[in-house]
Amino acid sequence: MALLNFKKKAAEAAPTTVNPELEAFLQGYSIEIMPRTAGKVDDFRTLLPEGTRVYIAHIDGTPIEDMVATARRVKAEGFDVMPHFPARIIKDKATLENWIAMYQGEADVKQGLILAGGIPKAQGDFTDSMQLLDTGLFDKAGFTHLNVAGHPEPNLDIDPKGGRTNTYAALDWKQAYAKRTDAKMALATQFCFEAQPVIEWAGELAERGMNLPIHIGIAGPAKLQTMIKFAIACGVGPSLKVLQKRAKDVSKLLLPHEPTEILTDLAAHKAANPDFNIEKVHFFPLGGIKTNATWAINNGGESTVPVNPVKDV
Repeated sequence: MALLNFKKKAAEAAPTTVNPELEAFLQGYSIEIMPRTAGKVDDFRTLLPEGTRVYIAHIDGTPIEDMVATARRVKAEGFDVMPHFPARIIKDKATLENWIAMYQGEADVKQGLILAGGIPKAQGDFTDSMQLLDTGLFDKAGFTHLNVAGHPEPNLDIDPKGGRTNTYAALDWKQAYAKRTDAKMALATQFCFEAQPVIEWAGELAERGMNLPIHIGIAGPAKLQTMIKFAIACGVGPSLKVLQKRAKDVSKLLLPHEPTEILTDLAAHKAANPDFNIEKVHFFPLGGIKTNATWAINNGGESTVPVNPVKDV
């Protein structure tokens, strides 16, 4: 029995081979949390690399006080904080100004993801991210980074008839705005499950002269049923077929779906095409923050080592 235990520990301690292209691609990844999911993590420093940007999703109904408290906690642990500012749940300009003041007063927030929000009807004066940016309040408050939404696959909420007419019009406006703000801007995208649509979309943007860096959304490891549920709710397009094909194999229904394939393919494309305009990876931890961070640690080598790694006892 002792010999078996020794062999088991030796196997666990053996170094894993890391794909150098994937390691480079995961450098500087970001991750998304919510106040309720953050509460399940004792210390983000045991999971995340130094300097990780942590987005805080603002779901309709979440009190701003909970958002600010989460931002304060994450900032205190040494990470960059980027809360969501969803236009359709912000009542008016005074509310937006108050939110910014609260975030900055309590958590020194100078980064934000500016987006329309996931509800169909506006609750106040704003319906889209462009109206929020046009208030001038983020520039007035000295925000250093203003990310906006990107959609590698057609989004029926924005373009009900399909295609990308409205999506591209919005991106044109945002690129023009990037030229008149002091903040750095990037596209943080919805997640999808296949590399080729992402590569083609990024190429289309480059051909149109859109040069905002892309932070590609990736769904972290989760049960297949969970993944499909979120994908349908979030309007994921053609790449959903990757999950549907996997779901036909009953033996895989209870196994987690991991992002290894799509990230390996994107990393290889980036290595072969250094000008490829995907700059960073942004994780949606659909199966849990710890699960996602552990996958990154196991696959990202030196680029994903946490600030305070948990030592094996």
